[in-house]
Amino acid sequence: MHVLSILDIKDQLKELVEKTKEVKSYPKRFERALDGKVAILLFEKPSTRTRVSFEVGIAQMNGKSIFLSAQEAQLSRGETIEDTARVLSRYCDCIIARVGKHETLERLKSYASIPVINALSDLEHPCQALADIFTMFEVKGSFKELQQSKVCYVGDPNNVFNSLLLASVSLGINFSAAFPKEFPPRKSVVTKAFEISRETGSNIELLNDPRLAAKDADFIYTDVWVSMGHESEAKRRLEIFREYQINSSLLKFAKKDTKVMHCLPANRGKEITSDVLDDERVSIVFQQAENRLYAQKALLLRIFEQ
Repeated sequence: MHVLSILDIKDQLKELVEKTKEVKSYPKRFERALDGKVAILLFEKPSTRTRVSFEVGIAQMNGKSIFLSAQEAQLSRGETIEDTARVLSRYCDCIIARVGKHETLERLKSYASIPVINALSDLEHPCQALADIFTMFEVKGSFKELQQSKVCYVGDPNNVFNSLLLASVSLGINFSAAFPKEFPPRKSVVTKAFEISRETGSNIELLNDPRLAAKDADFIYTDVWVSMGHESEAKRRLEIFREYQINSSLLKFAKKDTKVMHCLPANRGKEITSDVLDDERVSIVFQQAENRLYAQKALLLRIFEQ
């Protein structure tokens, strides 16, 4: 079982949310669940939450993890992804890869004989989306309440946006987004989201005005305006996106009990203000970050059928 996209676990999202809840509530049940398992963390990009939560989660279930940056691997000297996948498959039980191009994951998947997990690519971030859905489930308390909710994403429609949109509509959650006309979301992702929504009954609104998108939202979500790999566009992006900040003024358009989410790291004062990020009445950002640990443990359990 490979997890390159949130769509790879679309039909198992409810089951995975329930398993995440169990893992978080009863960690001792899984203390030896990964006995004898070894995972390789093959990372081309920097990471805090993804790396640490995977390494800690694997250790808590008595598995082993090996971190290998692209600079340390022979990839930096010209070894192919295909050869790397075939070799690592003979040593380990799972490849957890954080890559610049989604194509790299596809190549790993094609040549690996063990599961490959997307720990972030330029197209998607499925592990983040699973933790996000679980966090919203925790807030609402049931799938019924969650499916009656509206998630609003404001800002850059990036890889995190792609996975969150697809995960939300897969569960029948209503979804709105606001982004500048200069930076629209990927057409292929939007097309797939609308296709799924026709089956699940989700309502999707794609807008350019954040105030309209935030209207009656249960959750307001944002991410950085300049993702890794887009640094050369930073000046232009910061100028264009400045009207898409999550702040106290924008929250007035959402529900009174709306919750704010951010996948972190945050550029305080840009996509989100510190007063909102640090307001425990509104922000569930650090609960969301904590839940990466439990969601990824649940995902590993599913992959290894525990």
